Amino acid sequence: MTAHPRTSVVVAARDAAGTIAETLDGLLAQRDLDWEALVVDDGSTDATAAIVAEYAARDSRFRVLQSGGVGASGARNKGIASARGERILFLDSDDWIDRSFLARMNDALDLDPSAVAAYCNCCRVMPDGSESPVRCDLAIQDNAFERFARTCATFIHGVLVLKSAVAKVGGFEASLGTCEDWDLWQRIARCGGRWIHVDEKLSYYRTSDRSLTQDVKRMLADAQVVIARGFSSDDRVSAPAPAHRAGASTAYGGAAAAYAYFALWCAGFECGRRNASHPMLETLRDIPKAQTAADEITSVLLEAVVVGARTVPAKLAERWSQYGDGVTGLILAIGCAWNDPAAGRKCQYRFERKVLEYDDLSAPRVLTLTLGMRVDLRRIATVRAIGTIDRLYVYLCDGPRILALLDIGALGTIDSRFWIALAANGLVHSQIRAQLGNLVRARIELHKWTGMLRRFMRDGRDTHRARLRELASRASGQARPLAISGIPGSSSRIRCAERSRHTAREQFWEGLFEQEDPWNYGSPYEQEKYGRQLELLPDEPVDDALELACAEGHFTRQLAPWVKRLQAADISTKALDRARVRCNGHQNIEFSQLDLSADPLPQDIDLIVCSEVLYYLDDEAELQSVAKRLVQALRPGGYLVVGHAFVLKDNMSRTGLDWESPYGAETITRIIQSVPGLALETSIETELYRIDRFRRLRPGEAAPDTQVKCAAIDAPIELEVARYIVWGGAVARRSDVAQSERRAHAPVLMYHRVAVEGPRELARYRLSPDAFRQQMLWLRRNGYHTINSDQLAWFVASNHPFVGRPVLITFDDGYEDFAEHAWPILQANDFSAEVFVATDFVGKRAEWDAPFGEPAPLLDAVRIAGLAAEGVSFGSHLASHPRSEELATWTLAEELTRSRAQLERWLRRPVTSLAAPFGSTDQRLGILAAECGYKTLFNTVNRAATLRDNLLDLPRIEIRGDFTLDTFARCLEQYQ
Repeated sequence: MTAHPRTSVVVAARDAAGTIAETLDGLLAQRDLDWEALVVDDGSTDATAAIVAEYAARDSRFRVLQSGGVGASGARNKGIASARGERILFLDSDDWIDRSFLARMNDALDLDPSAVAAYCNCCRVMPDGSESPVRCDLAIQDNAFERFARTCATFIHGVLVLKSAVAKVGGFEASLGTCEDWDLWQRIARCGGRWIHVDEKLSYYRTSDRSLTQDVKRMLADAQVVIARGFSSDDRVSAPAPAHRAGASTAYGGAAAAYAYFALWCAGFECGRRNASHPMLETLRDIPKAQTAADEITSVLLEAVVVGARTVPAKLAERWSQYGDGVTGLILAIGCAWNDPAAGRKCQYRFERKVLEYDDLSAPRVLTLTLGMRVDLRRIATVRAIGTIDRLYVYLCDGPRILALLDIGALGTIDSRFWIALAANGLVHSQIRAQLGNLVRARIELHKWTGMLRRFMRDGRDTHRARLRELASRASGQARPLAISGIPGSSSRIRCAERSRHTAREQFWEGLFEQEDPWNYGSPYEQEKYGRQLELLPDEPVDDALELACAEGHFTRQLAPWVKRLQAADISTKALDRARVRCNGHQNIEFSQLDLSADPLPQDIDLIVCSEVLYYLDDEAELQSVAKRLVQALRPGGYLVVGHAFVLKDNMSRTGLDWESPYGAETITRIIQSVPGLALETSIETELYRIDRFRRLRPGEAAPDTQVKCAAIDAPIELEVARYIVWGGAVARRSDVAQSERRAHAPVLMYHRVAVEGPRELARYRLSPDAFRQQMLWLRRNGYHTINSDQLAWFVASNHPFVGRPVLITFDDGYEDFAEHAWPILQANDFSAEVFVATDFVGKRAEWDAPFGEPAPLLDAVRIAGLAAEGVSFGSHLASHPRSEELATWTLAEELTRSRAQLERWLRRPVTSLAAPFGSTDQRLGILAAECGYKTLFNTVNRAATLRDNLLDLPRIEIRGDFTLDTFARCLEQYQ
């Protein structure tokens, strides 16, 4: 050993005769031998001095100092002054360290010259020798000062620190009766330098009445001083790091919040000691009411109760009667301080769940709101939820083997029928359901053949299932009707009919014209197209004209004044009957039934008009045959006018309609132009269609140059055309990927608002209409098609691969701007959507947004019903938009039944989908929702849904307001 040891261990001891030997033995067992131990006897009156003297006599590395009863801080400072080592460990006389502590901690410091301290994992050792869970605070290594400004994040003997760092800040503050180690670490951390985490359990803290501070009032007073110093400048630190000169950041909570959490710990500690007392409401009110508050409160209380009760978490459940009322009262006080009892209930549920997680449930554990127990499916017993109990934490077992952990909401007695329903209705994962089903099937069979099944399945009035039915019946009776008698259906029309090759042509067209005006011929878009066909009529007089596929005579009536004689033909007698009526005032029209592909055509015609029909020929061979027949029907010098839309099948690189026709305008023009003796004279071309005028050349006549005129589409494009248009071309067609792609996942997209204006704090949940339009066009161009939650459920339940590229587009809350902005964009891209609405707020405002600014208006019931008639699906967002984990089970069941009953009353159809407000889902909600008739439940886990997902816990991908199109595309492309 060198003259100056590497490590000095300072041990402050006062009346430690019962523990000091074990502490010093731990030093003698160290693998690293290069240490000295300065044992400072602080006025002991027992055998401490003699025990320490014996160790000093045996090993010169032990040195004994006297401090005369100055207290722990003064004794440690005396040890610091005499220490010769480069590094210091402060070890209390009733604690000990692992034999590899010094070796591992010194090695860590040796590797990083910039480090000022190393800290390890620690645990408490209870009087019976049991150990608490390991304490490990990773935040210290990230920013030690910010962490120590708020809490004493590690045990004093879990740190090996440079002596120079201790000396730089003046050692321990003697005026502090408690929290002195916290104060020291805070000052050292304020000076900067790295703290290295050694991820091993190397430090042990003995928990006993002697080791615990009994004066809670003194702890609270000292902690208030330390925290206040942490959030301000500290004159005791002469050279603080610039970032810490003025104190800790308040971005994640200030001094008041840090003190409130410490006061909560002290209150929990007192509960563990059966001495419950609550901090003032003003202090509890400073606990930040954040989304993570329940978890943080649970963590603080659990550790505090463990320390106060001097037990390990595994024994907390069986000792609930000793501290449970105190903790429950403390949590109620938090809810009162927040003016939010529901948030307090969430904390209570969370704390009880954590207590039961540590227990093996070898016996039933009755807490305040939760009953923890084992249920053996071989001997199913009736479970009675008594008193305030409304939640079950159950190990579902097959004898000694645990099959599943279930978190169940209970409204009344749970009997064997509940577990049978759990298996039969798929309320648990399939692997468990199979085992569960096998175990209960025999019970059902016993009653099936004896005629007792009906009596067996009958529920008593106090059972869970009976009370659910009572709630559902009440909700159905209270559901409000619509303010109007009915909702008009969708005005959608057939736009692009498809015909099987095996269906008789005439039969197909007669069926199509069962509906009058199937193509909305009178629309501005169609009329503009008719006008452009008239523009291409020849300048010279036309004696004999032939209109093929005249349909119901809309264009026939406009063409008739331009020609002397007009033969109008169509394959459908129904269409011809309507055409005759429409053209009744024109004496120059003769109507006839004719199949342009099979029937003889009139000859020596001056003008043939044949538009929007050649798509329906079977293939290019038939198109070429028809084109030749059309040319032969023209007299030399006669004209052929055709007009057809561009389709993606012809050219994926340009705007086109995604029809299943075998070809479109480009192919039609090419095939007709290839017929000998025919020349393309002039064309009018728009982004969506082209109109061509061909002329049959006279013998020896040279073909003229083609004149092409580009024209804009000025007329509004009707929805039933727009939804087939893919602007700018496509990367993939829906029908193509449906044939070639099968996948095990389907993205479910989650939106909220599509609007420009709104509170800045809610920008994440708001997408501009332009950005939404770009995203929908991207989906359309890449071959996506929409499904609804029922379809998603079928694929998952059937384990059937998803066909093509499905996407489910969902909107939470039902904002009015969905109808104003989102739905028209969706319709224009041939997409549907599913909207989740909170029924109590329908027709009102999104009051949950009020803390951030003016709440946006929500859809009313009439608008919802109208949108449903147009193809929008609707699901529940519960009734009052609550956080489900904050609700009592009865209240949650009431929300589920009331919301569903109201939506079904408005929509007159089953509602089986649910999205939990704020994404707060758990197993209790899933099971209860299924019992209330829901088939799908969506959370906010950010990934695509898969065939292996639980239908009662389906993920969604949040589309944020700051997403660029590239960000959006990357979200989707990872699932292609």
